[in-house]
Amino acid sequence: MKNQLITGCLFLITFAASAQVDKNAALYQTILARDSLLFEVGFNTCNIPQFEALLSDKLDFFHDQGGISDRKKFLQDLKTGLCKDPANLQVRRELLPGCTEIYALYNQGVLYGAIQEGVHQFFEKQPGQPETFGSSARFTHVWLLENGDWKLTQVLSFEHREKQLTATTAVPLGDDAAMAQWLKENKVPTLGLGIIENGKLKQVKVFGEITKGVSAPYNTLFNVASLTKPVTALVALKLVSTGRWDLDEPLYRYWTDPDLASDPNHQKLTTRHILSHQTGFLNWRWMTEDQKLRFQFEPGTRYQYSGEGFEYLRKALEQKFKKSLPQLAEELIFQPLKMSDTRFVWDETVDTTRLAPGYDPAGKAYATVKRKTPNAADDLLTTVEDYGNFLASVLNRDGLSARVFDDMVSHQVETKKDKYFGLGFEVYDLGNGRYALSHGGSDKGCQTIAFIFPETGQGLLIFTNVDDGYKVYEPLLKHYLGANGSKIIDIEMK
Repeated sequence: MKNQLITGCLFLITFAASAQVDKNAALYQTILARDSLLFEVGFNTCNIPQFEALLSDKLDFFHDQGGISDRKKFLQDLKTGLCKDPANLQVRRELLPGCTEIYALYNQGVLYGAIQEGVHQFFEKQPGQPETFGSSARFTHVWLLENGDWKLTQVLSFEHREKQLTATTAVPLGDDAAMAQWLKENKVPTLGLGIIENGKLKQVKVFGEITKGVSAPYNTLFNVASLTKPVTALVALKLVSTGRWDLDEPLYRYWTDPDLASDPNHQKLTTRHILSHQTGFLNWRWMTEDQKLRFQFEPGTRYQYSGEGFEYLRKALEQKFKKSLPQLAEELIFQPLKMSDTRFVWDETVDTTRLAPGYDPAGKAYATVKRKTPNAADDLLTTVEDYGNFLASVLNRDGLSARVFDDMVSHQVETKKDKYFGLGFEVYDLGNGRYALSHGGSDKGCQTIAFIFPETGQGLLIFTNVDDGYKVYEPLLKHYLGANGSKIIDIEMK
């Protein structure tokens, strides 16, 4: 149970386009320390005074099964319930490692609180009996600074499960009826798989339905969210390989965003910074208080995932070459690889009968994104076959010089232990000189991920069209990637 939940939430966090606090930041460590005091020191030992000391007098507790409680009721329920007789029934809460996201709360630039989101599970033990799994749940905690002390002010506890996730079972490949049932149990409407062997796309598998009663075809169209970014990266890297673009040339020579014109940092920004997510930008400018683009730190000094960086690169490329990003991609990637079903923008030629709509976990469809202008970071529309052939071309270094390929797979910036960003791809260090390149995508109604292994020519592509499609990643990685898949999961669990 633990491993399944860890991997599910971690893939969501790792590849989601989010602006959470860096896991090495002081605030992240501070909130985790408070969480440890609250549960490991307080809750797990029924040390009520310790637990109570971290609760705000204004605490509100929302439980999807137990209703709403204030501080007084919450503590009373704890004392007369789980902690009534700890000698005969011990309950232990375990925060899943790596599953926590922290978001800072500011007011006019002053930190006043933090939001903690994650997954935890509870275990029960009776005297003389082995510990058993009780339940798991997602949670949101709001921590506020009260007179300089961090206090838990609001708790939302939801999506409780009393049994293992269905996705922990073996993937029933080869049995279409069983596969359909597996997807139904996991509430995944459509699943697309691309299997790469020896540098070639060997298999395309698409399962499920695109709409109720309509089977998903082999060439189902998916919105792949941030899997757009590797395509944009390869446009730039192919131009670098042919000497028409420079990784380290300042981009202000071609484009300066009006929001940054007065900031000298804009003269330092390069393509290398953008492709390795070291721009200093938040993910999107609308995340700032005034919704304007600004540098959070000097470019090239640390990692922070940013879609804005890729949009900045798009505008610079378009200014220099006097062509749109779709035109450049068509010339350099789509036409040579015959990717006729891949596009940055929506037009009348989109075959909507093959389109996989995005769904929320309750099965409600989202409105289809019909982008009229290209976005270099998001909303690429493609098929498993098209994107699988694109990944195979990356494995085969098509159109890339040896120097550029080496730059692409190098450790440009560390994001966590044994994991880095190269140029356009994340790099997993698998040990003994082995590595994997990866990227994922996460939007409403979209969870996608890709892995390729340049040394062996192996690869795996997973498309899903539901918010929590990441929950099927782990069994698929273990099935198709074997030891490499397990190693990737291990890295995510660190």
